[in-house]
Amino acid sequence: MHFLDDSLWPETQEKLVITAAPYGPEWEPGDFPEDIPVTMDEQVQAAIDCYNAGATVLHIHVRELNGKGSKRMSMFNELLGRIREAVPDMILQIGGSISFTPENEGEAAKWLEDEARHLLTTLDPAPDQVTIAINTNQMNIVELMTADDIAGTSFERPALHEAFRNMVVPAEPAWVEEHLKRLRAAGIQPHFQLANVAQLETVERLVRRGVYTGPLNVTWVSIGGGFDGPNPYNMMEFIRRVPDGAILTLESIMRAVLPINTMAIAMGLHTRCGNEDTLWGLKGEKMTSVRQVEKLVRIADELGRKVADGKEARDIYKIGEYWDSADEALAKLGFAPNRKPGQLGFTFHA
Repeated sequence: MHFLDDSLWPETQEKLVITAAPYGPEWEPGDFPEDIPVTMDEQVQAAIDCYNAGATVLHIHVRELNGKGSKRMSMFNELLGRIREAVPDMILQIGGSISFTPENEGEAAKWLEDEARHLLTTLDPAPDQVTIAINTNQMNIVELMTADDIAGTSFERPALHEAFRNMVVPAEPAWVEEHLKRLRAAGIQPHFQLANVAQLETVERLVRRGVYTGPLNVTWVSIGGGFDGPNPYNMMEFIRRVPDGAILTLESIMRAVLPINTMAIAMGLHTRCGNEDTLWGLKGEKMTSVRQVEKLVRIADELGRKVADGKEARDIYKIGEYWDSADEALAKLGFAPNRKPGQLGFTFHA
């Protein structure tokens, strides 16, 4: 992304899109009972409350009444239908893992099998987005968690902690290509959740080869444990490599969430918060998903940056839009064009 002299002025920046992730699939309800919704009514209300606080994208996982993550598409259908009716302008984004929490103590934390994740393209009503990972990757979500972070939570149990320490994201090339094809056929936009620049380069190759020719909504996921950590040098290199026509959200973990989000707001990028990313505000003080959204709205207001409403967020994300060719996608996204036969030197758009 290219920063001009005036790029940090709020009046030149896109309105801020805030993603809320209030379903905390890794946590057990008792870890934060005031904020982790369990019943269907509670899960719908969480969406309404986050939207009213200023979030316009909802990252969705679903729970069963026993508090465990749901793997049933019927539950996703029910929740999607009720949220769509309650907050029709909100962008509904399904977490592509479906559910990764262990079923029983001592079992592995793992994403669902390839065919099960393809079922997200058959949801009814269809979500606006499904998140997609690129390149199979370690996802050790506890690597950056401190003893203070997990104090009093289920993560203090050694077996559960070890399960999440060894979690892997499955995203082999053939599966990714097939999933992108099915998402497009279903009219669902992929949202790329990327761990590092190497994965961003793979996405660029998918565009260059015409495998994906749509808007590029990307989240830089700085959670460590196989992903970039929340280091400003990692962050700025990733930002530098993202093309100007993409929409970039920054995501982190625990008490790095607020500083990373604050930098995103200042730089004209977009934010994500909620109990899936952190339970905490200041050290030792739990903060609900809604209060996290409200805090980002206040910070944006202090900086003079306006927050997008639901319809504006849809325009920014280009929901429902696809392009006809790799050449068109490269031009719209701001990537250099593909090399033509016999062409020498660097390529650029005239």
